[in-house]
Amino acid sequence: MSQLSAEDEAELETLLRRMLKSVKERIRGAPSVECAEELLLHLEETDQNFHNYELVKYLRRYIDGALGMVIEEETEGCARMEGQAIAWGQDTQVHDVTRRARDSAEYKHMMQTLKNTMMVVVESLINKFEEDQLKKEEMHRRSHREQLDGHYMDNCSDSDSSFSQSYGFMKQEQLQAVTGKLDQAQPKEVRREALQVLCAAPPSDVLACESWSSLRRSLSAALADPDPELSEKVLRFFAKTFSSSPLNITREIYTSLAKSLESDFLVQKLSFPSGSAVLDINRPEVARLLKQMRLLNDFQQEVPAFWIRHPEKYMEEIIESTLSLLAVQFEYSSGPQRTERFLEPGHLIALLDIRATWFKKWMHGYYSRTVVLRLLERKYRSLIGGAVQQCVHFQESRADIGGQVADMARVMGQQQIGAAQRTLYTARELEYAHFAHSLSVLGRLLMYAQGRRLFPIKVKKRKEPLSLMDLIVILIRTMYRDPKPQLGTLSHADALSPSSLVMEVLRTLGDRTDCADECLHCRDIVETLLSPVVASLRGTQVTVGPQDATLVHVADILARMAATERGLSLFLYDKGLVSADGESTSAAHVIVRFTQRLLACEWELGAAHVAGAFIFTCRQMYNTCEGLHALRAYGLHDCIARAWRKASSLVERIPTPVPGASPDPSSQEAQSILAWEETLLDSLLNFAATPKGFLLLQQTGAIHECVSYMFTRFTKKLQVSRCEKFGYGVMVTQVATTAPGIAALQSSGFVQAIVVDLWSALECGPEDVRVVQPRPTPMDPIDRSCRKSFLALVNLLYSSYAVWELLGQQQLPDKAQYSLREMPTSIIHLIDRLIMINSDAKIHSLFNYEQSHTFGLRLLSMMICSLDSLLLLESQYRVSEMLLQGQKDNTVAPSTGGEDFIIDGLSVERNHILVRMLAVGGPNERRLPPRALQKGNDPYPWKMFSSFPLPKCYFPEALKTPYTKQDSEMSAFLTSTTPADRDWMVCCRGMYSKVMTSKSGFVTENVLADLLEKTVLHLSASTADCFFPVAEVKDPTGVPVPAHSVAANSAACQSLSPLEQLGVQITLRYGEHLKLLDGDSEADLCFLVQSCRSLLSQQRAQGLSQLYCLREHFPGHDWFVSTVFLLLRGDGKRAWDLLRRLSGLLASAFLWPSRLHDSVHLPAEVAQSGIPLTYSCTAHYVEMLLKTEVPLVSSAFRMSGFTPSQICLQWLSQCFWNYLDWPEICQYVCTTVVMGADYQVYMCVAVLKHLQQPVLQHAQTQDLQVFLKEEPIQGFRVSDHLEYMEGLERRYRAMVLTDMKSVVSKAT
Repeated sequence: MSQLSAEDEAELETLLRRMLKSVKERIRGAPSVECAEELLLHLEETDQNFHNYELVKYLRRYIDGALGMVIEEETEGCARMEGQAIAWGQDTQVHDVTRRARDSAEYKHMMQTLKNTMMVVVESLINKFEEDQLKKEEMHRRSHREQLDGHYMDNCSDSDSSFSQSYGFMKQEQLQAVTGKLDQAQPKEVRREALQVLCAAPPSDVLACESWSSLRRSLSAALADPDPELSEKVLRFFAKTFSSSPLNITREIYTSLAKSLESDFLVQKLSFPSGSAVLDINRPEVARLLKQMRLLNDFQQEVPAFWIRHPEKYMEEIIESTLSLLAVQFEYSSGPQRTERFLEPGHLIALLDIRATWFKKWMHGYYSRTVVLRLLERKYRSLIGGAVQQCVHFQESRADIGGQVADMARVMGQQQIGAAQRTLYTARELEYAHFAHSLSVLGRLLMYAQGRRLFPIKVKKRKEPLSLMDLIVILIRTMYRDPKPQLGTLSHADALSPSSLVMEVLRTLGDRTDCADECLHCRDIVETLLSPVVASLRGTQVTVGPQDATLVHVADILARMAATERGLSLFLYDKGLVSADGESTSAAHVIVRFTQRLLACEWELGAAHVAGAFIFTCRQMYNTCEGLHALRAYGLHDCIARAWRKASSLVERIPTPVPGASPDPSSQEAQSILAWEETLLDSLLNFAATPKGFLLLQQTGAIHECVSYMFTRFTKKLQVSRCEKFGYGVMVTQVATTAPGIAALQSSGFVQAIVVDLWSALECGPEDVRVVQPRPTPMDPIDRSCRKSFLALVNLLYSSYAVWELLGQQQLPDKAQYSLREMPTSIIHLIDRLIMINSDAKIHSLFNYEQSHTFGLRLLSMMICSLDSLLLLESQYRVSEMLLQGQKDNTVAPSTGGEDFIIDGLSVERNHILVRMLAVGGPNERRLPPRALQKGNDPYPWKMFSSFPLPKCYFPEALKTPYTKQDSEMSAFLTSTTPADRDWMVCCRGMYSKVMTSKSGFVTENVLADLLEKTVLHLSASTADCFFPVAEVKDPTGVPVPAHSVAANSAACQSLSPLEQLGVQITLRYGEHLKLLDGDSEADLCFLVQSCRSLLSQQRAQGLSQLYCLREHFPGHDWFVSTVFLLLRGDGKRAWDLLRRLSGLLASAFLWPSRLHDSVHLPAEVAQSGIPLTYSCTAHYVEMLLKTEVPLVSSAFRMSGFTPSQICLQWLSQCFWNYLDWPEICQYVCTTVVMGADYQVYMCVAVLKHLQQPVLQHAQTQDLQVFLKEEPIQGFRVSDHLEYMEGLERRYRAMVLTDMKSVVSKAT
């Protein structure tokens, strides 16, 4: 389209004239010529209708036609480079493509042509303008004279009527006469004249002719006539029909043309060039066929846009005639008895449309795809067989072709059919074009299940039909045999190289899960893909000779496979691959070993590309729990971290560019090093996708750099990778769960960005402009505009570790005056402005006081669901006092002296929070008032209060637990046996399982306490079950103090902190409500908490850390100690003995969060990480098992940008307080100790399985985080799910319990 004809110039002139008329008034209003020129130059900025002008649309189409292929090739080139080691960044891709397009020869030619044409057009416009002016003056004078003479002049014109078109209507008699003149017996001159008349007739009249069948035969004969003028006129008639007629007419013409071509190929049998002979497309017989095929192909590409508006039979006729034509194939032999080979339709259509664009368009829509696939399956399977045969033949003949493939690919990528282009083609070039076309057809066909069902298919020279897997293997070997240039030297023509064509097919299959499962996820495919990798690990030269680019292609396909469930399973668990050592291993191990070898090499551009590609493949495995479990032994995180440090040192040596200096030739290498460093940082960051992976990332020391990199990409709303369907939301929540993660987020500026975004949405509105119409009052407590920011804050503050790190020892600003423009930039400032509103200055500083304060209270409600966060907020800021004062201020004092509360949104929210703070219990142990008002006379029947104590209406009556048959069975077992028996533990577990899974499945707390004591006594006496030395309290001189005399030395214990005192008060209130404690238990509980803190502080690792949670002792309250104290009904001595013995067991490491907090019994790097074992181990395996056992719940978490590890850490940190009723909490503790520490994992999985339906529902309403945080676990009973947990034990104990032991193995 780069050449503009005379017709194009005329059209441009017309469009330019129209555009100038549209802006005529604006031009006239310009004060000077310079101003008019300036107006036209900036017309796009000032005229809102600029893009609607026909001239602009025409120029856009012209540019698309001239540069469309260049831009597509450049974009594909960038896409291929993105799949390599270095991710260049999406923000630079557009600039890179634009720069290359502007530097191309096509762009320069287009600009020159457009410039010359527009000069001619403008010159013509000027001349015509002068002529029009003269004509207007002449007409004005003539009109003036005629008016003086009194004559009337009619100015009407019929120049626009239909009779002025290039053809008129024809009668049937005329068409019959034309048909007779077109008979083959007529002289050529007569036939030419008849065709000339026919071209002037409307196509609809021609096809409606009664003698159309005879006319059709005559036109087909004229097409095949040696006289080029006859065939040219017929083609002109066909082309005119295609461009101006509906489908019911054009399909007749199309089928006629297709059948004529089919007949010509079968009759003429043009010889295929052999040896050094070439095919000259200017030969009359070839040129005629090529022109007809081109017209056919043009219509093929246009017709899918409109055939859906017509009956299906029309489309089916077009498709069937096309497939019938392309199915024309001639048998030949290339052996000793060589037979002559003939030209086929596939060769010519490949020259015209080598990428089979027509077929891709036909297969795009379901409407046409079903017809194509049905016809291929029923009648034209040979067409697919021929395409497969081309691929097989090309792969087998590569030894003969050798290095000519690259030259052929380059030639075919640059060739165009036309007078100014090449006209001679060798046999191998024709074969290569046919191969490329066939491969494109097969690639599109394999995308659909019905297309894949066409396999296996019979192929010549093969006894057995060729299966789908066999074809994929052949394609991969074809890619290996392709001699590729070095990375970075790829050109446009390389898009048609065998490796590029094969990669396009494999990428398409790998991106679709169903295609990948059927075509790629097979051991043979994996072995073929990894053959060069295995050969490289053996240290021998690869027989197929793949270079760097081929290895990058291999890694790209492997990464797409690993990103799917079935592909990952194949890589991890299929041990059928033979490694470099000759042993059977899995693909994952081979890939990781090869990646380690690449990372150990010195930096080089080519090696970096390959290493980056294989790291990306590994990343698809280690960013999943099961993949990390399989690959953790290789220490890949350490390898990547070492390579990153090397790259960082190289980056530091790069000189700073000087403005105005000449470009340094080494600048390209510097950019490559920077990109390599970014790739390694990105790969390290993806370890944070799982809890255990985040621990490994923290141990590399690169966590702050990784989080800063994530923040830069998060703010740009970039995708994690091409294989990820979601953004960084899940990874951010995973990072924010731990103390080092939230510290890194804060230092990177992420927390500040979240706070600023929230404030902008909450207080400033969407736009900082003058409001013409007031904003509507939000009906929901949290407006939709703030919902996203609210959930982001909830995710940040979900964990008590995050709250400790952000708020620990932080004082509220609490200023006397606040400016309206003062914007909070941290969590503590946000709490001060939105939650702790205790002065008029804070109220007046808010534009939307009620909405903003409601938002703050909702955030506070979410935070205090974590008991440790509640204690911190209450001990530091006295939140309850502020809330009670707010309730007092929201009352009306009548003359009677009583208090009436004003019921509004804020008072209802404050009342809800106060009850949530002061009442502790599971779903049946406390009543939380709703936040919504009820209909009727009493909209809020719940009693409000402004002082302690909490009204009793919020506490249901505690039920007395009856003594059951299960109690008697368990009690009988415990009294009739002694823990010293060898098989006592096996019998105990069997009895516990039997009692719990019985019909009632209920055991009282007293029996559970006895069971727990005896179990701990038995296990602590066994050296095999003791993982830590039994803890002892020592006096200041280091001498152990006997357990029975600890009470006498209670004065030596430190006093409790305000936070611990609040925890003791909550425990006592809960115990008294459950009627487990009497009134004098406070001293015993305080002593127990003091003793345990003293006991554990003696086992702290002596290390320095900037984290708040590692500065002193465990920063929260010990909820497990409180649970044991209540379980033993306030008996401090029994509780102390039980805890002291339990401290030596494996279960204590996971049940008792403070047990191994910063402990010497952990590896130093784990102890100093600040990451609890319940997160890095328990929560990690919960996520792993959840993905397999309850996949819907796992997917719901991921789509919500939320992780199961967050809620599990909350449940386990406070021992399920406020989430389960007290009997279930007791059973949880006993089950974990009696059945094994791994039951903690199974318990969390069972709870989430129980919550499947509400989890799915709240994932749809986008409040899953809020639901799981605020709502108790309704209807869950441990006994109902113990059988399920035992099933999990049988399937996963070998993995889960082994890893739990390995975490603390160094402490033995």
